[in-house]
Amino acid sequence: MNIISVKESPEYKDKAIKYFQNKWAREDSLMVYEDCISNCITTTNPLPQWYLLENNGDIIGCAGLITNDFISRMDLYPWVCALYIEKEYRGNAYGSLLLDKAKRDAKKGGFSHLYLCTDHIGYYEKYGFTYVGRGYHPWGESSRIYVANL
Repeated sequence: MNIISVKESPEYKDKAIKYFQNKWAREDSLMVYEDCISNCITTTNPLPQWYLLENNGDIIGCAGLITNDFISRMDLYPWVCALYIEKEYRGNAYGSLLLDKAKRDAKKGGFSHLYLCTDHIGYYEKYGFTYVGRGYHPWGESSRIYVANL
């Protein structure tokens, strides 16, 4: 398994944009991923970061490290977002590889906590995240918020 940071390996930009768009975007949000991933390469800020998980040359997962995951708790950051592992690779804790990379990079960026929002219960707790409350999305839904101490 190989974790690729697009910020550190900009030659993966187009592949990352396509993968994230395929897994997470709707037609009206395609440009969100293209713009954010493209601009992560040139910024000197530690955020955002976009990661691909590669196995023998095939992309099998992804995740992001961002300032806000479209949630009301803008006082909290950074956030892990868009964690995805291809179905045939699930059950092997490969998501933890991406979470650990995001934790390391967040800590290296000077942060003491890492947040995420999800409706999954029981998954992120296995990897050091603790439930802290609910947050609200602009589209009218809410999600559980979790934190990991770095």
